[in-house]
Amino acid sequence: MQPQNPRLITPVLVASSLILMIGFAVRASFGVFQIPIAAEFAWARSDFSMAIAIQNLAWGIGQPIFGAIAEKVGDRKAILLGIAFYAVGLVLSSYAITPGQHQFYALFVGFGVAGTGFGVVLAIVGRAASDENRSMALGVATAIGSVGQIIGPPSAEYLLTHFNWSVVFLIFAGVMVSTIVLLPIISAPEKDMKPELEETLSQILKKAFYDPSFTLIFLGFFSCGFQLAFVTAHFPAFVTEMCSAISGDGLLADIGVDTTSALGAFAIALIGAANVVGTITAGYFGKRYKKKNLLAMIYTGRTVIAIIFIMLPMTPLTVVTFSISMGLLWLASVPLTSGLVGYIYGLRYMGTLYGIVFFSHQLGSFLGVWLGGALYDIYGSYTIVWWVGIGVGAFSAIVHMPIKELPIGSRQPV
Repeated sequence: MQPQNPRLITPVLVASSLILMIGFAVRASFGVFQIPIAAEFAWARSDFSMAIAIQNLAWGIGQPIFGAIAEKVGDRKAILLGIAFYAVGLVLSSYAITPGQHQFYALFVGFGVAGTGFGVVLAIVGRAASDENRSMALGVATAIGSVGQIIGPPSAEYLLTHFNWSVVFLIFAGVMVSTIVLLPIISAPEKDMKPELEETLSQILKKAFYDPSFTLIFLGFFSCGFQLAFVTAHFPAFVTEMCSAISGDGLLADIGVDTTSALGAFAIALIGAANVVGTITAGYFGKRYKKKNLLAMIYTGRTVIAIIFIMLPMTPLTVVTFSISMGLLWLASVPLTSGLVGYIYGLRYMGTLYGIVFFSHQLGSFLGVWLGGALYDIYGSYTIVWWVGIGVGAFSAIVHMPIKELPIGSRQPV
């Protein structure tokens, strides 16, 4: 067993965070492609939305699989496989000319995101960090990873002014392949955790599945995926289509955008920027207060912010205010949820267990993206989907309260 590194910032944390950031930059940009691709092929909004929805579902299915691969054959091999899926999916998607092709190739991208995303990488960070720094390290990794949301959509928007969307997909595939150079730096020690080393994966899975707290964590993460995926996939188009109501506002010039899709891409980037502060803050408070209470507060905050936003008139000011406010809570749930799983069930199988919980997140993502496109095609508006997101957010706030935040081995039998 390797000794724990007492420092917060380590080469493992930096390299892991960069892989998260680059993968997240590509993933966060897909909403920017929605209008160009639909316009070129005269597709319904739901066609491309379904591709993104399938991508999110594949991500959720792949997350526990890649977590188990990392725990069985090694972190680097799992991430390398994820990079391969990601790049192949992007290359194939660049040649897709039918909705069915885009939707099928989205499976490859989704598995790629799973192999390079939070489930695998945060488990590495969690094992490599000291007990004192673990919550903060998870927050820092999530924050740096989410910087990708700052650079991804504006980069895609810029590239689309010079290249066709298919060429931009190829460029992004090359960017993903370049992350291979970071793999030699990544390694996390196997921690000697006594009872955990005596347990098999099937035994800890049985404990988790019979534990009501695990079920509540699983259910509570659903709304996070629903809200985040809906906003990421549809907010650029939503803002663009509302530009006729907000054109001429002086704030647009002040922030350096016009009334095109640039405002939507700017909003997604602004959410990512605020999220850096939010996730680090969540990591800081996560080692001082009960994570379940912090999660309930986050979901309550998101619910209130969404209600206020959709009830106010659309202006650049409300878009910017919403983006900053929602960004502060955007991925703050990730270090807290992953930390909660690791704290209750141990670190050895954290990747697999968090991957299972994350599947709920991705079920929410699938529905958030798909319902956004399907209901828009039916009603010509996103209003109903906003209210569904508000409802599931309130549900998540409630279900976190009964969670027993104690290591499962230390609980008194009932």
